[in-house]
Amino acid sequence: MSEKIIVSGVGCCLVDLLYKDIDFSSDSFRPFISLKRGDGGLTPGHLVFNEEFVEFAGSPFETVLTQITGGRAPDKKNIGGPSIVSLIHAAQLTDPAHCEVRFYGRGGNDDAGKYLLSSLQKTPVVLHDYQLTENITPSTVVLSDPDFDNGHGERMFINSIGAAWDYRPDDLDDDFFSSDLVVFGGTALVPVIHDHMRELLKKAKLNGCITIVNTVFDFRNEKLSPDRKWPLGNSDESYQYIDLLIADQEEALRLSGQTAAGAAIRFFLDKKVSALIITNGSKNISVYSNGPFFQPLVLTELSVSQKVIEELKYNKGGDTTGCGDNFVGGAIASIVNQLQGGVQHPDIQEACCWGIVSGGFACFYMGGTYFEQKSGEKLAKIKPYYESYQQQRNG
Repeated sequence: MSEKIIVSGVGCCLVDLLYKDIDFSSDSFRPFISLKRGDGGLTPGHLVFNEEFVEFAGSPFETVLTQITGGRAPDKKNIGGPSIVSLIHAAQLTDPAHCEVRFYGRGGNDDAGKYLLSSLQKTPVVLHDYQLTENITPSTVVLSDPDFDNGHGERMFINSIGAAWDYRPDDLDDDFFSSDLVVFGGTALVPVIHDHMRELLKKAKLNGCITIVNTVFDFRNEKLSPDRKWPLGNSDESYQYIDLLIADQEEALRLSGQTAAGAAIRFFLDKKVSALIITNGSKNISVYSNGPFFQPLVLTELSVSQKVIEELKYNKGGDTTGCGDNFVGGAIASIVNQLQGGVQHPDIQEACCWGIVSGGFACFYMGGTYFEQKSGEKLAKIKPYYESYQQQRNG
């Protein structure tokens, strides 16, 4: 491994418009709840496209949003997206002298795009190929109910793909495929990249890259074929080129076409995914590795952080937006730090520990991206949760 580890990521990067304290059980919200899979209605934890949601609601988007939110402005605007949020967090938890985190993507040449570009420049991520096109900037309206699921909270997402349609496989340069780690994050919201995942993953592996894929709810394929499993590229061959796949349980079920977590895990193992992490909100995560990159690990469950759970009873200032993305970033940072420390085969459980406390810490602030005032600030805040989690694991 080189003296400076290069992490390059491509995938979903957008503007999040966050609305907190939305009551999913209220009379004003109930008409917009999905009735069947892929119908364009809202479902806890799921994402729909703006156009399909408008068709389902039968009214202009602004009219419906006013009904849901009472006409108020978003509580916060922030950088969002499974790719960029995880990469920002990974960069915040690693030493810039020994790790460079790069992002490839597209935004729109509009006010939202200018906000996004300005905000990205305040983070430690290097914008290696990020350009503004004449399409609209990708965005997601995030509706958050902190009381959902017995107080654990949940969100619903209304997404506009916009300029993400403009990013294509040929836009990924030789530097991308010369990186130490390549990360494909939430590519279902960058459709042309997603449809070519098999070729891109294969090329990365042939170039000796470590490949990481973290997923997002794939409404495009859910709408197209709600009774069929979601594709990852144009064939299941994609999976054999993945060193680490990270998905939440719903995404794992839909990608595998299975109805039970155990069957989904067997599907991914049969498709020769080298290592797998499946998250499940506030419930235990499942993790597995058969090598050769990570140390081998039989299928294992790890619990969430009890320190985070306890503090969330009193800290109501944040939301669960970006928890999964920060989990991914924490795991990536741990992998980088282990490699930088001379570990030849990283410990995937150690990566999960950093993922768990990173995802938990994201509940304490609103939106997925945390803006540091100085380098190392976020790492210093998360370290006590990591130390407490290690004590929790040791009984």
